[in-house]
Amino acid sequence: MNDDSTLVRLRQPDEFDDPLTAILRAGARRLLEQAIEAEVEAFLASMKDLRLADGRERVVRHGHGPERTIQTGIGPVAVRRAKVRDRGAGEAEERVRFTSAILPRWARRTPSLDALLPVLYLRGVSTGDFQEALAALLGKDAPNLSPAVIGRLKQDWAEDYARWQRRDLSARRYVYVWADGIHLQARMEPTAECMLVVIGATPEGRKELVGFQVGVRESAQSWRELLVDLKARGLQVAPELAVADGALGFWKALDELFPGTRHQRCWVHKTVNILNKVPKSLQPAMKKDLQEIWMAPDRKAAQDALGVFEKKYGAKYAGAVGCLTKDRDALLAFYDFPAEHWEHLRTTNPIESVFATVRHRTVRTKGALSQDTAKLMVFKLVMAASKTWRRLNGENQLPKVIRGVTFRDGIEVAEVPLPSAA
Repeated sequence: MNDDSTLVRLRQPDEFDDPLTAILRAGARRLLEQAIEAEVEAFLASMKDLRLADGRERVVRHGHGPERTIQTGIGPVAVRRAKVRDRGAGEAEERVRFTSAILPRWARRTPSLDALLPVLYLRGVSTGDFQEALAALLGKDAPNLSPAVIGRLKQDWAEDYARWQRRDLSARRYVYVWADGIHLQARMEPTAECMLVVIGATPEGRKELVGFQVGVRESAQSWRELLVDLKARGLQVAPELAVADGALGFWKALDELFPGTRHQRCWVHKTVNILNKVPKSLQPAMKKDLQEIWMAPDRKAAQDALGVFEKKYGAKYAGAVGCLTKDRDALLAFYDFPAEHWEHLRTTNPIESVFATVRHRTVRTKGALSQDTAKLMVFKLVMAASKTWRRLNGENQLPKVIRGVTFRDGIEVAEVPLPSAA
């Protein structure tokens, strides 16, 4: 193109540069370098008492490793690993080594990206499209995210799942547990996979994934196998309360293996089951009446609201009323626990909210996940989500529940001392 040309060369898509992103990456690189330097200085300070025979420091700085690119949520960031040297290590003594907790020796991606990959897969992005999808997020120069690398990551996920399934539970205790069976259609097979999930609340109020495996629908045998495995790995103390839907398989297996655990039926599942038995035109009003029951401030008010429900709908919709009254006690069990915990105990929402994304993925792709891949993807998604699970309200009440303190309508019942004999 000569100087007299009137043509203007437009910037090509792959030449696009975002100044703001460039500034963020430069800032991230400086912060990362400063953090690594501080980490090295702290390590050297902890080793300052190690001296050579001539009095010199034994562990000293030794420059930097070659520059490498780390894939982060804002794109590639180039960094160099700080190195230290042990000048006194010999055959009789083990060499002192420095390993950065911030930048491990072979790290090429931040952990947040490893959590992002299964989320992308579950939201409908195939492994063959990862490179293109991630280029839009991380920049066109994002390496180490090819289909072959994704395949190796899936193998790593399988190993993570296997290790998690073998973990020791002898030191664990769960005050409450939530259980549900999640059905996913895999590769349009004639029967849906049922992923059995158990989430537990620790005495500190944290929620964590306790059990996860593929079962045959929600049969008692499948639940029994899961609970037997948990007990075999050391989980011996029965939870105080279990929250689940009306699947008889779980309750039967629970009573066999943890007979002391009380039952709480999920109000969300129960509401759906009841509303399915009445015309759609009636469902909004009936749903509001059901809410009056489970949102009542105490057991008596809930029972009164339940009685009103029976009188209002019993004559014409006996099936709906019977579906409610047959589980009366299990639906109101939460009143015998601290009021701060009611929000958590009335439903299996800790499980349902996580698996909404999984169901969306299988609907969009019409079941394009294989059984093994679905299990691994769901496992990784749940483990990533667990880091942000909300703690239980009123965690200070949990030790009282463990000690067997009596609660009536959510309030602690004070023990009245017996009069001493004259």
